[in-house]
Parts: sequence; structure tokens; C-alpha cells
Amino acid sequence: MVEGTRAFFLVAWMWVRSSLTYRASFLITTLANLAITFLDFVVVLLMFSHVDALGGFGLAEVALLYGSASLALGVADLLLGNVERVGERIRDGSLDVLLVRPVSIFVQVAADRFALRRLGRVIQALGVLGWALPRVDVEWSAGAVALLVMMLVSGSVIFGAVFVLGSSFQFWAQDAAQVQNAFTYGGGVLLQYPPTIFPRELVRGVTFVLPLAFVNWLPALRLLGRDDPLGLPGWVDFLSPLVALVLSGLTALVWRSAVRSYRSTGS
Repeated sequence: MVEGTRAFFLVAWMWVRSSLTYRASFLITTLANLAITFLDFVVVLLMFSHVDALGGFGLAEVALLYGSASLALGVADLLLGNVERVGERIRDGSLDVLLVRPVSIFVQVAADRFALRRLGRVIQALGVLGWALPRVDVEWSAGAVALLVMMLVSGSVIFGAVFVLGSSFQFWAQDAAQVQNAFTYGGGVLLQYPPTIFPRELVRGVTFVLPLAFVNWLPALRLLGRDDPLGLPGWVDFLSPLVALVLSGLTALVWRSAVRSYRSTGS
């Protein structure tokens, strides 16, 4: 674990130094990424210029959902988003090069072409959260702060696991990056809005099938003192760390199985 983490940061730092060689280009792309993600929240602001509530949630409450979902996705995308490129390496056979190096293939794939410009999404999410937290009707006790931290950390781990699960599927499907994006980036957009505006069947799916609801919906509902639309027991709202742990373990098994199934291109 220690060696793998060290190798990840060494490879990532190599790509960071490479991107900083052209600092003006790096700054422009980072600011552009920040501006594009900011426009997502502008859509929410425009929506609330015409309505007072969305699914019973006010602007500050939706901003909390938006910021927490975007931050969790942004951290996962920054650290593990590049694993979705594994399908390209499988198709062109360049994955073989990674297999002969004395470093975990997962570490190499995750750190490959590490893009620091993705910090734009994280910065934007922190800005929205910083605006929302003082405005929501929450009594900020030690327990509430701990629940918030648990939600953000567990949500990042859950999204990271979903990134890796989708990439593992590419070992068999090879060209499934867009399918994976539907669950990662698509899931991030879904969680930015209250669960009360979606059909119950969809809410059940992202709770019991692909547990994205544990990224922010369930803990945020507890934080805001709102009822769960599915009527689940109250203790379920605190299961995000356990879900993140179980999903990470399952992801590790699926990834190892996928790598063992790799047979190169034959060329």
C-alpha cells in the first residue's frame, strides 16, 4: 500500500511537472474548467429565479446537495478518473507495457496523464459548499460536522469505486467508456438535485443497486432534518462509510479478476 501510494504520487507529479512546463496554457485550461463547472450551478440559480423551492428544497439546501455531490465526484475524478482510459490501452495493446513494470498496474493506470486542471471542479464545489453551509437550517454541533465530513469522504470513495468498476468492465467490453460515464458523471448530476423530484423506482435503484444515494442524499437528508422518501430506518443515513468500504472491497476483487482475464491484442 505504501509503495503503491508513493508510486502514484511520483507518476502524478511527473505529469504535473509536464503540464506546468507551459504555465499559461495550464492556467487557461484550469480557469476554463472552473468556468464550465460554474455554469452548471448558474443553471440552478436561474431555476430558483422562477421558483421558491424544488421538490420541497430551498436554494441553500439544493446548493448543499450540489456542492457535496460535485466535490465527491471531483476528488474521485482527480485521483482515479484516468482509469476510464484503460479501454484505449486494451484496444491498442499498450497495456502490455504496464504489465512488465514493477509497479501495480492499477497505480499506473490511475496516475497516467494525471490532470491537475481537474482541480477546477473541486474548487467550484468548495465554493458552492462554502456559500451553502452557513445558509442551511442546521445546528452545527460536533455530530453535524462529523456527519458532513463523513459524507464528503465516503462520497469520494464511492465515486472512486464506481470509476474503477466501470473501468474493470472495459477489460471485457473494451469500448464501454460512455456507459461508464453514465454512472459516474451522470450519477454526479443526479445527486445534485433533491431525491424528491425523481421517481421512487430511480431512487430505489441508486440506493439498493448502485448505492450512489449514500454519496450525499441519505446523509444530507439526516443533516437537514428531512424524511427519506423511501421511508428507510434512520440508522441507514449513517451507513455511507460501510457502503464505501464494502464497495471498495468488491471493486478490488472485480479489478483483479478483470486484469487476470486480459489476453492482450494478439498483435
